Amino acid sequence: MSRFTGTVLITGATAGIGAACARAFAAEGARLLLAARRTDRLEELAAELREAHGTESHLVALDVRDAGVVSLVLEHLPPEWSAIDVLVNNAGLARGLATIQEGEFRDWEEMIDTNVKGVLYVTRAVLPGMVKRKRGHVINIGSIVGSEVAPKAAVYSATKSALETLTTGLRLDLFGTPVRVTLVHPGLVETEFSVVRFRGDEERAAQVYAGYKPLDPEDIADAVLYAATRPAHVNIDRMVVKPTAQARVGMIAKTE
Repeated sequence: MSRFTGTVLITGATAGIGAACARAFAAEGARLLLAARRTDRLEELAAELREAHGTESHLVALDVRDAGVVSLVLEHLPPEWSAIDVLVNNAGLARGLATIQEGEFRDWEEMIDTNVKGVLYVTRAVLPGMVKRKRGHVINIGSIVGSEVAPKAAVYSATKSALETLTTGLRLDLFGTPVRVTLVHPGLVETEFSVVRFRGDEERAAQVYAGYKPLDPEDIADAVLYAATRPAHVNIDRMVVKPTAQARVGMIAKTE
């Protein structure tokens, strides 16, 4: 028996945690609004989920950094897709690994525009409908660096700290409504994250996950699904999920 049969919007759905969330919700019978920039990958994922679970998907080509496009697309969805039950704000990235005195403006702007502004733009477009319908759940994907600043990653850490503050503020703004809000902070998860951070340098990215067992994207998807499938009177405010080998940022027990 399915635990969840509503409509779920997932940003950054084409890889990593976003794709894992899509698979997890599809397995439970959800209808999926899959949003990302890479439409070819969206089509591949939708076909996979349709074959595996009979999942009904609606694909949205979306760059969350573009406020005008976000508003236009999400506020004018087909009527049968407009009632979103769960929003998973997953789209996010890190760029580079540098001190502030050596950092690149373009890297900072991309992280701030995606990790902070993008979440705001998407949430602003979706949330009024949730409040009006008196149901809904916003789940933001953060990072443990939101609480523990990572060396040579001050700006990325700041974006995730901002997301933590925004999530708390959203919970306050929704006080008195039945709309739920959850923040999931992952530790080290093996995805395309480090490849993106190092602009395609796969060898350097692989070193991030060498010598220990990192989290899989499915581990975070499991946490997201858990939060989304609690009874209506239960709100999971904040979850921190780390590999057993990771005690904190930069403190990882490696066997090699």
